[in-house]
Amino acid sequence: GRRSPAEPREQTPPITSGPDKGTQVTVEIHHEDTSPQLIKRLSLGKGSQRLRGHDNKGFQRTEAPRPPGAEDLHEYPWDKSSLKSMPVDLQQFEKLDAYALKVSVKNSVEELVKALLKQARTDLEKVRAIWMWICHHIEYDVVGYHNKSQLSSKPRDVLQMGKSICEGYAELFEHMCSLAGIQCKKLSGHAKGHGYKTGQTFTGDSDHAWNAVYLEGRWHLLDSTWGSGFVDDAFTKFTYRYNEFYFLTHPALFINNHFPDNSNWQLLKPTLTLKEFENKMLHNSNFYTLGLLAAHPETPIIQTVNGKASVSVDCRSGTLFMFKLKGTDEHGLMTLKKHGMKLDIYPQKTGSHKLEIFAKPSKAEASDDVYKCVLEYVVECESVDKAMRFPKDLHQPVGPSWFSERQGFLRPSHREPVLHTNDGRCSLTFTLGKDISVLTSLHTDGSSLAEDMGRRHVLQIHRGNQIELKVHLPHAGSFVLKIYSKKKSDPGNYDYIFNYLITCLNTEVKWPAFPQSYSKWLQDYEILEPLSGLLPANRNVQFKLKMHGIAKVLVQAENTHPLTQNRDCWEGTCNTSGCREVFVMVHENANHSFYSHVLKYEVESQ
Repeated sequence: GRRSPAEPREQTPPITSGPDKGTQVTVEIHHEDTSPQLIKRLSLGKGSQRLRGHDNKGFQRTEAPRPPGAEDLHEYPWDKSSLKSMPVDLQQFEKLDAYALKVSVKNSVEELVKALLKQARTDLEKVRAIWMWICHHIEYDVVGYHNKSQLSSKPRDVLQMGKSICEGYAELFEHMCSLAGIQCKKLSGHAKGHGYKTGQTFTGDSDHAWNAVYLEGRWHLLDSTWGSGFVDDAFTKFTYRYNEFYFLTHPALFINNHFPDNSNWQLLKPTLTLKEFENKMLHNSNFYTLGLLAAHPETPIIQTVNGKASVSVDCRSGTLFMFKLKGTDEHGLMTLKKHGMKLDIYPQKTGSHKLEIFAKPSKAEASDDVYKCVLEYVVECESVDKAMRFPKDLHQPVGPSWFSERQGFLRPSHREPVLHTNDGRCSLTFTLGKDISVLTSLHTDGSSLAEDMGRRHVLQIHRGNQIELKVHLPHAGSFVLKIYSKKKSDPGNYDYIFNYLITCLNTEVKWPAFPQSYSKWLQDYEILEPLSGLLPANRNVQFKLKMHGIAKVLVQAENTHPLTQNRDCWEGTCNTSGCREVFVMVHENANHSFYSHVLKYEVESQ
């Protein structure tokens, strides 16, 4: 029985089903000229037979594969240089790949290899043509997998059926290489493929087969079963989806999910033990093809400490992340860094929780615009930190990042995702790098803040290209400050950009909203006083407003009070007795009798 690759996980990943172990077949073929002391380990059938005599017409003989030596080894851990074990220029393969896909010889393996080699000159090109053909023409045999007694892994049968399990892929690959005059070996071992459970142990016979090929004086690894596609969770359906990652994979990455029976075939120095392989974090091919470099912790099972667990990922740049803990992203705080992300998890129930982390490139082509699962942890939670319950409106990631910078919010005064305030007030500043209009709103759980009031608890102050956001909280608790923007020239809607978490424990806090402003209140006007949108009753209230380009300002309460201009400020007092609302009005032109409302204040009831 063989392991197929599990389905690549996208935004709503399914749950993987049980492990699939079966009888192991290990075949080592030795040519006539190898010494008889070498043991043939053959179980279950004859294995692949070398073509002798007349079958070999037109093909050069390959020497017996030499065992791996010091010159084949790569440093472990991975040096983060290349995903491949030798330099490969995929663009140079485009013509060859297209040619190999079109070859449709099915009558014999020899004819197929002859046809494929017509366009291949170097050994690398020959291996590439064979690889491309197998990955696109042999499908994984899910029915045969469940009924192995009927199954043949002989190259001739695999070609005729057009399907096999990993054993057949590996034997066909080895046989086609040998016909092409290239040393190739079938390897077997344990794989973290379909049905793998985080942290599981591997016992008994090996469950997967793959190949090593000898190119340019060195051994290299590849897995054409996993290069061809994936099997669904129920193990009933195979889907072709080509995966470049498993062609000449760097051995320090191949060891992520392939553990050969013979440790020399890890091609690593130092080699890993089976225990190390079992405990090693599984990084699937998405992890590396998306340019991710490392993840911490490096073990798949994480224990919470005081109700908290932390994960971080390093990557090259500009990658977007999301996460799901038991299918939701409510119980964490994720921040995007320039070269990765950091995530703090606060499970709100004890027990074992599955944590999945997804990623996608920020400049994704439309076809790649899905988050792909790159990591899976199990979080074991012994105690719950109830204080770290987040508002439902909190959106991941939290806090400023390269993403908000790219949208024009530069030099944030607060780089952390959470702001703690003791008196219920805080102020954030940014430099706006683009000509944008900004919209802000404050949210909390429960019904204490209707949408229009949520906007009025944040005041924007613009000075040149600087924006200050003043926040006054209506009560203690956890709040989300959401920030939206749009191009000033765009008539359309505002786009959500990022958010902060603001917390206040002081139960005395009770700030009223800021005054309501109307469209004639310009972006660079500023309220110096009164900042509170709720004025005391029966009082003289001092007004001081920064405004330009207007002829007259009036404050209308029960009576009308004109303000006087003092440089760029309009100042004066107004008495609030006998009224429920106070309006500030402006005269834009001294010759007009027309006033526009710019601000509205409420007056406390008596």
